[in-house]
Amino acid sequence: MSDAATPITGNMPLDELIVCPQCDAAYRLRKPEKGERAVCQRCHKVLIAPRHKAGKQIIAVSIAVVVLIIAASVFPFLSISAAGRSNAVSILDAALSFTEGPLLVLSLLTAGFIIFVPLLRMLLTIYVLVPVVLDRPPARHAIRAFRLSEAMRPWSMAEIFALGCAVALVKVADLATVDFGPAFWMFGVLVVLVIVQDGYLCKWSVWNSLEHPKKS
Repeated sequence: MSDAATPITGNMPLDELIVCPQCDAAYRLRKPEKGERAVCQRCHKVLIAPRHKAGKQIIAVSIAVVVLIIAASVFPFLSISAAGRSNAVSILDAALSFTEGPLLVLSLLTAGFIIFVPLLRMLLTIYVLVPVVLDRPPARHAIRAFRLSEAMRPWSMAEIFALGCAVALVKVADLATVDFGPAFWMFGVLVVLVIVQDGYLCKWSVWNSLEHPKKS
């Protein structure tokens, strides 16, 4: 682990500065060596954490997440049996269960937050990183694509949906028989992979590769 940089003295070019996104502390940029991380001295936020061959790993995880999102949206998520009746529902069916009046907007937003936003984020990540990993010039509008992907991060709520399902299942278990469908396990793996992807992604390294492709 290493400090993010040395304190700033005098006027410095912007490309020699790094600002902590959490506490806005500014430092003189110093790229850490292999195995080290650049950490904010004030709030201990990790600013730079380069990993060997992280790009390939992130692309592989992103492709896996895309496949799991599509599959989990189609296959049954849960089946509930009570009083001799049973019903199976997929994630997409549950999200779009209300299709009349103002509730239609809520249904579309729910589907967007738990399915389409995470899916679009993964596709944008693949679009941005593939040329970088292949040592080619950045894809067209790659900077805008990565900026959009990061802006969508707070609205990607797959983990929130999983937590909500866990709370709901505790309450429903006493009233009916609940069986987990294939999509349930796919979604569980999906949530773990999204967390792994976010942990491996060094945003500074991606921005540096996009803005200075010849130095990447």
